[in-house]
Amino acid sequence: MDEAGTSRRRLSPRLWLAGGWLLLALAAAIFAPLIAPQDPLAQDLMLERLPPFWLEGAEPGYWLGTDSLGRDLLSRLIFGGRIAFIVAFAAASAACLVGSALGLIAGYFGGWADRVISRIVDIWMAFPPVLFAILLVAVLGTGLSSVIIAIAVIDWTRFCRVIRAEAMSQARMDYVESARIAGYGRIGIMLREVLPNVLPSVVALLSLEMGIAVIVEAILSFVNLSISTDDPTWGGIIAEGRLSIHQAWWVLVFPLITLILTVLSFSQFGEALKARFDPVLR
Repeated sequence: MDEAGTSRRRLSPRLWLAGGWLLLALAAAIFAPLIAPQDPLAQDLMLERLPPFWLEGAEPGYWLGTDSLGRDLLSRLIFGGRIAFIVAFAAASAACLVGSALGLIAGYFGGWADRVISRIVDIWMAFPPVLFAILLVAVLGTGLSSVIIAIAVIDWTRFCRVIRAEAMSQARMDYVESARIAGYGRIGIMLREVLPNVLPSVVALLSLEMGIAVIVEAILSFVNLSISTDDPTWGGIIAEGRLSIHQAWWVLVFPLITLILTVLSFSQFGEALKARFDPVLR
């Protein structure tokens, strides 16, 4: 590939756009108490269903309007991002560690290890993921830790299947045989030779899984099975907005836009990173 092609990949627009949105949303979540214009839990029925700032009837300081209880929508979206990112990073990282480790072992060693792990994955994936998540949270009880555990328990199989296939392919490469001839042990070859070559796929899957975790958390909070406190969540805000769509469309539209942009950004960011760092594509 010529130098111009390499430069275009390095400056991939989707990498900058997706990364820019995620950085902005993450910064807003981290510094929520400092930048949120209002208290996200403060209710004032005199301010119910105020429109966004560009529409007639808006009030200063309520940039995206208010919900049916007079709570500031922008502040609730900013604080809801905290829950979304905590779940995204914690659940996706746990699923990644477990699934990638098992997939690497199954793909590289093969034999009985591959057969056992593959059968477990097949059984696990027979359950509908969203229904399985709802069942797990119902059993574990509502709460942030329960949501994280449920997502990690369900989605480790996604990493396991992909990394198994990647490791199986890499294990047949000449460089693995060369390392074996040089006297490296099987575990050493797996960690020093095979693992670095499957990391681009791990990175892409991890970013994609973060977006999936955000969606699952939104679904659980939509059905009131996420956190048990009054803290705002994107799914909870969407559920509230659905009930007042004809009187205050902004309460439904803005959290949906935020959710969609975040999930798409995670997906595109992962794909762009894989294209940037995958030695086969460079």
